[in-house]
Amino acid sequence: MRATPLGLSAAVAGLLLLTACGDQRPGSSHRSDSPGCGPTLSSQATGSQSASGAASQKSDDAASRQPSGEETGGVSITDPGGGSRGCAVFRVTNREAEPFTYTITFKLRSGSGAAPELRTRIVPSVQPGRTVTGTVDFSSDLPEASAWSGVEIMKVRSVPVDEAPVEGGPCPSSGVRLYADQGDAAMGLRVVTLHLENCGTRTYRLDGYPRVSPLGEDHKVIDAVRVLRDGSSVAMSTGADGPPRPLALKPGDRAYAGLVWRNTVLSGTPVNAPYVRVWAKPGAHPVMVTPELDLGTTAKLAVGPWKKGA
Repeated sequence: MRATPLGLSAAVAGLLLLTACGDQRPGSSHRSDSPGCGPTLSSQATGSQSASGAASQKSDDAASRQPSGEETGGVSITDPGGGSRGCAVFRVTNREAEPFTYTITFKLRSGSGAAPELRTRIVPSVQPGRTVTGTVDFSSDLPEASAWSGVEIMKVRSVPVDEAPVEGGPCPSSGVRLYADQGDAAMGLRVVTLHLENCGTRTYRLDGYPRVSPLGEDHKVIDAVRVLRDGSSVAMSTGADGPPRPLALKPGDRAYAGLVWRNTVLSGTPVNAPYVRVWAKPGAHPVMVTPELDLGTTAKLAVGPWKKGA
């Protein structure tokens, strides 16, 4: 069955009463996926004044008067004021030394006890030392927006732009697209598949297993994780087993390899690794995927061999 997002961190600060959020006018070509909130992304240097325009400056000034919510992964909800109900203004600050793309999951809580609503916003290519302000809208497709009591930042994931997985669009300079799917989960067994497509003009050769390195929320290597070869070292019949074979992928050809683990929890401290850095073969450019490894206390991740196919 299709897995739900794994290893979600606890819902964290940034609680925002849904009075409304301001209509921003950033000097950016990015537009909101939620028309009720208006244009969505503006950028400024950290600690400096925005030059995006009068309305954007007004929103930044309003945010500065608000007590900032607790920051999670560089993201905080900043502005509860404005003119349209059911949307929130958030701020992303990149304090790293390279550009990052942020994927933010927001949760809208109901005052009536209804199931929470989730929204995801992707903020691409935030440059080092920059702060980007954006909006997330819950009002356009939810009846009675006033019945919803607050917005929380549920999860933040960030990937270096230079290592971002590519599923479509222009072919990367490496000549291959590499990404992970959402995976399958059943009875504590997790299987996520790495997909590789030769989108270049030359034959791309693989022989063996992808090299993987599990990373924590701080993007640092988790040494406690044991990386094993062949999916059968964790579970049989996952499709991530069998001997490695040399592959010659012509332009347009595809290959896949499986990541297999269990989230069994016994004695000890559970290990979670939201990110995995992947090298398709020795010398390849790394790609950082987000399979949300919830390894339980097993601390084992099995990697299958590359196989030709979708």
